[in-house]
Amino acid sequence: MKPNGSAGRPWALRGASIQIDPLFPYYADRSPDSIADELVLAGYRTVHYFVVNEQKVDLRLVEALQRREIAVWALVLGNGTFSAEHAPPLWKQWRMELLRPINDGFERFSHFSTEYIEWKKEVLSYVLSNVPFDGVEVAEPYFPEWNGLERGVYGDVGPLAAQAFRARYGEEMPEFRDTSSSRYYTRVPELYEAWIDLRVDAVNGLIHELINGAKGAREVRPDIQVATWSLAVRDDDAARKLREWQGLDAVSMIELVKPDLHVLQTHWPDWMKRGLPADYIREYEPLAASIRERYPDLPLGIQADIGSRASMIKGRRWLDDFEHHAYALGYRTWMAYEYHIGGYMYAEPPLPSSGLRLDDAEVMITYNKRIDPDSIGEVLLHLSSGMSRPQVVKVTGSTVDGNRLFLRFARALPDTPFQLEVRDVRDTPELWLLKGRKANRTPRRTRVSIIRPVT
Repeated sequence: MKPNGSAGRPWALRGASIQIDPLFPYYADRSPDSIADELVLAGYRTVHYFVVNEQKVDLRLVEALQRREIAVWALVLGNGTFSAEHAPPLWKQWRMELLRPINDGFERFSHFSTEYIEWKKEVLSYVLSNVPFDGVEVAEPYFPEWNGLERGVYGDVGPLAAQAFRARYGEEMPEFRDTSSSRYYTRVPELYEAWIDLRVDAVNGLIHELINGAKGAREVRPDIQVATWSLAVRDDDAARKLREWQGLDAVSMIELVKPDLHVLQTHWPDWMKRGLPADYIREYEPLAASIRERYPDLPLGIQADIGSRASMIKGRRWLDDFEHHAYALGYRTWMAYEYHIGGYMYAEPPLPSSGLRLDDAEVMITYNKRIDPDSIGEVLLHLSSGMSRPQVVKVTGSTVDGNRLFLRFARALPDTPFQLEVRDVRDTPELWLLKGRKANRTPRRTRVSIIRPVT
């Protein structure tokens, strides 16, 4: 029996959503239900699960999110991988060749390697057949890089690309290293235009094969939603440069793949800027307009980065403003990378959102973020009626599961309504992306009402 996708969660295509990478330490050593609780409390009904290794997807986490009525997308990278441990022994033959080699921990694979594409399709179909994702999206399918010809981070210029160009045009591909060559790309404009076309078709063809090819995503999961991604950047000539430098042509990509959603991803020249205004996406309108003109009924999404560098961390106020502008500009959905790297993680204290009575002498308190299990201080009980002073209650045991605190008491708790105040609770700076930050503490006199479960 194949997994059932988003038929029951149509909001996968609309509203606020967030990317998560469960391999970050923030998500480790806690239950899937605690992660799901935290994301629900943050207001998200859709999650984009960053799949680093298709053979190491946390099924229990996906199921926990969906139990909380959160739609879950499988977000896979198209142009390479951060982990080649699950690739076959000959995977190094798939590598993309750049003008200037770089070693940044990411293995870039050639769009012209049929072996890579077949393997990628196989592992993608495997995970979609075994995990009930609501949607699948191929992010970052492009060639490197913005202004790559000048910076040297440009590819693919290796033998696989040369072979593909020769097979299609009967010519040797342009020269990109030897500026004195008669075939240097600036001296052969017609050949260079053919080269650009080849790269656009390679990007589109990669996604098309993964999604629509034999034994691809749609064949193994006819119910699944599909999203395509392309880049957006604030530049007067963005469409031409993205096509030339990175093989991105969103309109032709959509025409070939026929997605249910298209996402514009904020490019690094924008997201890495200090002081980026929340309405910067207004300058993406020429790119969005070209898509809307051709596909007026296709939902569009917009993606932002909220904290990959210390200099550009975005807080909750910025994110709220970004959401407002996204909807005002007609985007159906928005997302951010990555939930736990936003400025609110560093700035906001852990606050209890709900308390549940598990039995006569045990409660579970749920917080808005992960808490330090070694920070549980004095616990005070406040009766909800009368003028009695709070009582210090003896705790015989405490356990923390991510953002959930379980407290067991030495005696039975009152049958009448009451609140608890747990002092000195800290969050977990050692698990954040940026180190050296101070912990936040729950403010004094913060209480949470304890309720009985509905039976």
